[in-house]
Amino acid sequence: MPPTINATDRPLEKLSADAVVVGIGKGLDGLLPTPGAEAVDRLLGGRLLTALADLGARGAEDEVTRVATLGQSAFPVVVAVGLGAPQPGGGYAAEAVRRAAGAASRALSGRASVVTLLAAVGGTPDEQRLHAVGEGSLLGTYEFTAYKSDLDGRPAPPREFTVVVPDGGDAKAPLGRARAVADAVTLVRDLVNTPPNDLHPAELAARGAAAGKKAGLKVEVLDEDDLAAGGYGGILAVGGGSARGPRLLRLTYSGRKARKKVALVGKGITFDSGGLSIKPAQNMHHMTSDMAGAAAVIATVCLVAELGLPVEVTATVPIAENLPSGTAYRPADVVTFRNGKKAEITNTDAEGRVILADALARAAEDSPDALLETSTLTGAQLVALGSRTAGVMGSDDLRDAVVAAADRSGESMWPMPMPAELRKGIDSPIADFVNANADRMGGMLVGAHFLAEFVPAGLPWAHIDIAGPSYNTGAPWGYTPKGGTGVPVRTLLSAIEDLIATG
Repeated sequence: MPPTINATDRPLEKLSADAVVVGIGKGLDGLLPTPGAEAVDRLLGGRLLTALADLGARGAEDEVTRVATLGQSAFPVVVAVGLGAPQPGGGYAAEAVRRAAGAASRALSGRASVVTLLAAVGGTPDEQRLHAVGEGSLLGTYEFTAYKSDLDGRPAPPREFTVVVPDGGDAKAPLGRARAVADAVTLVRDLVNTPPNDLHPAELAARGAAAGKKAGLKVEVLDEDDLAAGGYGGILAVGGGSARGPRLLRLTYSGRKARKKVALVGKGITFDSGGLSIKPAQNMHHMTSDMAGAAAVIATVCLVAELGLPVEVTATVPIAENLPSGTAYRPADVVTFRNGKKAEITNTDAEGRVILADALARAAEDSPDALLETSTLTGAQLVALGSRTAGVMGSDDLRDAVVAAADRSGESMWPMPMPAELRKGIDSPIADFVNANADRMGGMLVGAHFLAEFVPAGLPWAHIDIAGPSYNTGAPWGYTPKGGTGVPVRTLLSAIEDLIATG
């Protein structure tokens, strides 16, 4: 069962739990206590802050310091988590609070119940800060244990969080939203972390369909015969090398009094060997994450339905496994897509854009007001922006709106250009274009140019390249675990809410 989260306005002296979480900031001359830390300090007779300083706490981001209370309170352990330096105008950014809450949760395995005072780090908590505390606390407890054979005696993450606030009633809705968002992110993480022998195309489509039906969505799944009849040449080409055939999943939510129609598209390569243009063996196992975009749009449309937003959203999800075999598509093949355009294949490892082409063309047929697509599209994203920051391309206004939504949501993104001269890199002597530029310069931007060929003129669209941010190959940090991260569900939700707000 997922952990619970609730709020209370009862005095700290009347609460008890296995641990209490407080925030501390990093100042020029030492620790900067927050109201929560000061309250616990008073509860412990003025000993907490001195103990933290003696233990070397500095208040840096992701720093966690545990202090045993030795029977001096109803909380056996105080967990002081660093918030970093305050903002120039005072207080701490919501993302700093979210990261602190996650770091605390990760450090609290074996403690079932937790009281958190992080909502009080900057005065009366607003909805944004409550969201941050709720999301960070819940997301920090994530574990993927489906393939662990022995869990007996293993310390479990916290199962109950109580957020101390001035008014418990006012916190109910924000924390409810945080619970819904955390569930959606967890779905993405679970799908991404599931190994490809168990998450082949038909299985991903089935799990996505099951999630959609549970959320009350309209569900459509196309198999190989349906794809052939529908002219989905790109999906069929990429999926042709695997004995486990491709699929196209469509999930539609029609909210009451919908004011906007939004299309979501996500890349669903359940494993990417590179095909005949095979990848190096080193780190190929990370390609289990190449369906992170698909998982994100599946979870997002289900989340929009759970929140009951006044919008119509359709997720179009192309799914295939890219393997080499006697039936695999080849460099030099020409593929015909659903919209009739043709691409010369120069690299079978640039397969994501090949399946996305069909999906974008199909999504555009619904005449949406905006199209949001996300994919682990290029290694060039990692070269340009690193492992934590996604690149966003597309229509200038929507691109910038997505980046703004990401900033509010705590998912790092950066607006990228689509220089006209880079379009020449995909010119083909025999077809409309090639699927991969030969010189590899500006690869992330060239990938966006390819996708743009399948977006009708005048349709606002944004492409979010999450090759790095969707899968953490390093150590956990903040509320981000090793493996699937759930990026960019929170940004997609925020961007859709922004589109609704514009009427």
